[in-house]
Amino acid sequence: MRIVAQRIREAKVIIDKKQFSSIGKGLLLLVAIGKDDTYKDISYLANKIKNMRVFDDNNKKMNLDINQIKGEILSVPQFTLYADTLKGNRPGFDEAASPAVAEKMWKEFNSLLGSEGISVKEGQFAAKMEVQLVNDGPVTIWLDSRKYEKS
Repeated sequence: MRIVAQRIREAKVIIDKKQFSSIGKGLLLLVAIGKDDTYKDISYLANKIKNMRVFDDNNKKMNLDINQIKGEILSVPQFTLYADTLKGNRPGFDEAASPAVAEKMWKEFNSLLGSEGISVKEGQFAAKMEVQLVNDGPVTIWLDSRKYEKS
């Protein structure tokens, strides 16, 4: 599982020129499910996101997590995070999970975050979306559940 997490002041998803979802201060998550991912991967990264201290305290030090700032999450499915660009110029996506599996696991990931008291809004799976955001920092963090297994 791969996630690009961006600390934001606000973000929204637009589909067919209509606002689909939006949040204020919090995290925009671009979420990709890999073909070998399991519940362990989504549970691990949900816990990591919940506890990640990327918000500033009173001393301007990144020391607070999403719950401490009463932030929100906008979770957007993004299978292209599994793009393989090593051969040729056209990305391959063989490592991404099938759409049916990915959607189910992405929804479960969002439910895990929501069960922790975090307000989670979603993009729409398999839709053509415009994602607009106001980055805060900018702070952008890449997470990969397979990289952390080795540590």
